[in-house]
Amino acid sequence: MKNYKKILLAAAATLAFGAHAVAAEKLRIGTEGAYPPFNGIDASGQVVGFDLDVGKALCAKMKVECEVVTSDWDGIIPALNAKKFDFIVASMSITDERKQAVDFTNPYYTNKLQFVAPRSVDFKTDKGYLKGKVIGAQRATIAGTWLEDNMSDTVTIKLYDTQENAYLDLSSGRLDGVLADKFVQYDWLKSDAGKDFEFKGEPVFDNDKIGIAVRKGDPLRDRLNAALKEIVDDGTYKKINDKYFPFSIY
Repeated sequence: MKNYKKILLAAAATLAFGAHAVAAEKLRIGTEGAYPPFNGIDASGQVVGFDLDVGKALCAKMKVECEVVTSDWDGIIPALNAKKFDFIVASMSITDERKQAVDFTNPYYTNKLQFVAPRSVDFKTDKGYLKGKVIGAQRATIAGTWLEDNMSDTVTIKLYDTQENAYLDLSSGRLDGVLADKFVQYDWLKSDAGKDFEFKGEPVFDNDKIGIAVRKGDPLRDRLNAALKEIVDDGTYKKINDKYFPFSIY
């Protein structure tokens, strides 16, 4: 009987250890929470959006428990490297400059940059028309960089801490136009706040690859890539895509 009890106790300890081991791996997703429809905060205070749905689907494939941590956009890479979270899913463009600080997964969608301006204005996207205009973009984004690289001698550039604040100034007439990711603009134009605005011209940059950032050398990158392939192959990604857009952004 004593030996039997010892066996039971040993088995229970093994099960407890196994359960602890399974529950032990918890990862933290870093995101901005101010970039709808990709990441935002709903009325209940929950972080929601395309990025979060993708992130949670990846966690499910990796069989890990994940929590979401928000960060100001300007400090999101330093926060990752300070280990405040484990990977960034925040519609971050893959750039050579960022690759010096972090590693990226394969792209999980491809974006474009396009201007938005009032419907009532015959807004052109050539330098002749834009001369002297005030154009807004979010700071530390591809849109802001593109304006600085291509339009700094033509327009007055105003950079904002969040995309939402750029839209507020556009709506109030303090900006002539906004340059941003097409799919973010698409979502805003459908809103009540964006109903009097529209896309202007063709995209000025159409090969913006968006990836998930991890710390340099982190093997988590390979796990995320494998999980990303799984959600694309099994249709999970398409379901998430279709929840937000009537066209594929992959």
